[in-house]
Amino acid sequence: MAELVPASRKLGRKEAEDLARGASRVIVAKGRKVQEWKPGGRAPAEVVQAMLGPTGNLRAPCIRRGRTVVVGFDEETYERLFA
Repeated sequence: MAELVPASRKLGRKEAEDLARGASRVIVAKGRKVQEWKPGGRAPAEVVQAMLGPTGNLRAPCIRRGRTVVVGFDEETYERLFA
């Protein structure tokens, strides 16, 4: 089931922590840098911080597919996961 959240609804640290806790894999793309974590039911500060932008809101785009969460955009990562 897909959930579409409008950009006007800001998601912050709590939502990022919830996403990380529910994920078996978190992938964050910032520019050319792509990092991957396996949080194992936890929300490590490093993972949550990487998921947030400079304003403290969850960075966009953010996609949850199954137990994988992808934050930010990296074309190679998208092709690998969603092709």
